[in-house]
Formats: sequence, structure tokens, C-alpha cells
Amino acid sequence: MVRTPSTMLDLGTSAPEFALPDTVSGDVISLDSFTGKTALLVIFLCEHCPFVKHVQEELAKIGHDYADQGLGVVAISANDISTHPADAPEHLKRMAQTLGFNFPLCYDETQAVAKAYTAACTPDFFLFGGDRTLVYRGQLDDSRPGNDKPVNGKDLRAAIEQTLAGQPVPPEQKPSIGCNIKWTPGQEPEYFKN
Repeated sequence: MVRTPSTMLDLGTSAPEFALPDTVSGDVISLDSFTGKTALLVIFLCEHCPFVKHVQEELAKIGHDYADQGLGVVAISANDISTHPADAPEHLKRMAQTLGFNFPLCYDETQAVAKAYTAACTPDFFLFGGDRTLVYRGQLDDSRPGNDKPVNGKDLRAAIEQTLAGQPVPPEQKPSIGCNIKWTPGQEPEYFKN
């Protein structure tokens, strides 16, 4: 496990396109799946990471709390399952079902979507407004495994509420911290090597 921060992609960046299978339904999920939503939250996570396990119940809560308020949510796992078989689609499916995710949990087998978003860690959060430009990328809250701070999602929830209300999100944002995405050996993106 390598503690890795978010890349902090430039605010205002357009959401990269994707088309990935949902591990639960088998449906292909894309940006078009969220047409009509006021905001879109893209979460990069995986099954085995202790940073994700620490916050996974709060992620499920966020999905339910904002389900009727115009927030679309999609979770994506991009870890190489040849080195980390616990993150294979069948395990992601069980994770989503056990936690009661009401949003798709997709598998990015080629890691191309993670690279397009400059995802670096699990969990990594990208919140886009109605025009699908980036308004928030950063931490869920100040809690980390072992630091005894509450998992309440306050940073991400504030950004979601501001976006849903049509208000600007302050640009001072703290990066998420988590395990590094498990890139296919030899295929690590340039931004990850720096």
C-alpha cells in the first residue's frame, strides 16, 4: 500500500467520456446515462483498499441521501486484477450488493478511463456540474484509517450541496489520500510516475 494523493485535475476540465460495464447489472454505463442530472460524482475505488473500506458505508449513504436531488453517481474500479484479484468484477459486484450501492460500480479493465480522469488513488473523487465541467476533486473528509476523525463526508457533501444549489464550489480543496491505483506493470501513466 502506497499512500497516494489525488492529482488535483484542473477545475473546469470537461468530464472525459467513458463506456464501462456495471458489475451488478451488466449494463454499459456512460456519461449519457446521467443526462438530466444536475451534477455527476465519479468515484474511483476498489474492493480491497483499507482507505476505501474506511469510508465505504459513507459512500453508500451519499448515494442514498442525494438520490432524489439531482446527483448522478458512478463508481469505477481500475485495479489490475492479475496482481490484485480481490478487485475482480465478481468481488466488486458483491461489494456493491453488500453495501447497498444504489449507483453503478463499473470495472475499467483497460485502465483507460482512470487515466483519462488522472485518477491516482482509491478513493478518488471527481464532481462535475450540470455542464459536466469539474467543480470539485479532493477528499471526502479529514478522516483516514487510524486518525480517529469521524467519517462524515463533510468536504464532498458541501461541494455536492453547493453544486446542486447552483452555487460555486470554493477552489481551495484538499486532495484525497488513498492506496495507489494498481496499474498494469509497465503501463503506469506519466502523471503517476512524476
